[in-house]
Amino acid sequence: MSTTDVINYARDSGIYKSELAGAIIFAVIYALLFAYNAVRSMRHPTYVLVVLAFFCLIRVVAFTLRSVLAGDATAGQNIHLFIAEQIIYSVGFFGLLYSAYTLVLDRELIAVGPSGRQTPDGIIGLVSRVMRNRHLIRLALLAAVGLGIAAGVQSSETSTSAQNSAVTLRRASVYIFLVVSIMLVLVTARLAFEEELSGRDDDGPIGRKHRLILLLAIALLCVTREAFFAATSKNTKQQNNAHLWYPLAALTELVAVLLFAVLYLVPSRAEISKDLGLVPQEPDQWGTQEKLVGEPIAMPALRHSETRPGPV
Repeated sequence: MSTTDVINYARDSGIYKSELAGAIIFAVIYALLFAYNAVRSMRHPTYVLVVLAFFCLIRVVAFTLRSVLAGDATAGQNIHLFIAEQIIYSVGFFGLLYSAYTLVLDRELIAVGPSGRQTPDGIIGLVSRVMRNRHLIRLALLAAVGLGIAAGVQSSETSTSAQNSAVTLRRASVYIFLVVSIMLVLVTARLAFEEELSGRDDDGPIGRKHRLILLLAIALLCVTREAFFAATSKNTKQQNNAHLWYPLAALTELVAVLLFAVLYLVPSRAEISKDLGLVPQEPDQWGTQEKLVGEPIAMPALRHSETRPGPV
């Protein structure tokens, strides 16, 4: 086979050498954010910070692979390397979206308190309970991840049926992420509306005082990112166009992660327990009174008419 017959999959999909510097810069930034969030997750162990740190690590790998594909023509000819970068980047969005959703539900838990929230009957109440059910959200996101991985595997096949299947699976994954992102905006907007009506106000640190603005910003950034992928799901080359991909995908994610870094935006387990009037846990090795989200803690019993988001 002559050199003219060699396919450069990275170039064909819109990844060019001109974006090498950008990919390296993003990889370095995410490496620093991974270290920062890893330390935070050890000192204040909540799933929001643990998953966010994992997301940053995934982005380090994804941008490193993208820089290799952009800078090395030979690497761009390796279809397995190209597919690995596409899968890792696309399904990695799970970490950011799951962290954002968990953070909003944790903030709602603090706002609602042990008494729970009255939900209306009928379809509206059902939709409200679904959007606030952590287990269903997690399952939906895991389904999107599974579809994205399956799409990557199918795209390595050369048959027309496999390629068509890959496109279908990839679009299904993107649409699930988009629906969950829209649900995140709705849940956040409802929380903001209810807190505005209740007149609750905190004069504390910026993360608490402006928490609703920050949460809405994170949710809108997630929707913007996924709307871009949904709009370009039929055109991979347009989707990977650096002039569109970096501001609408890479930058939106990065800004969202940076907003998580605002102090006191992510509540600790001690803060949630204090607001709910629960008995604090014994200090751990870090000197905190926190336990990882998901461990059983005693909660006041709720009446059948009351619901509230529980810990992950």
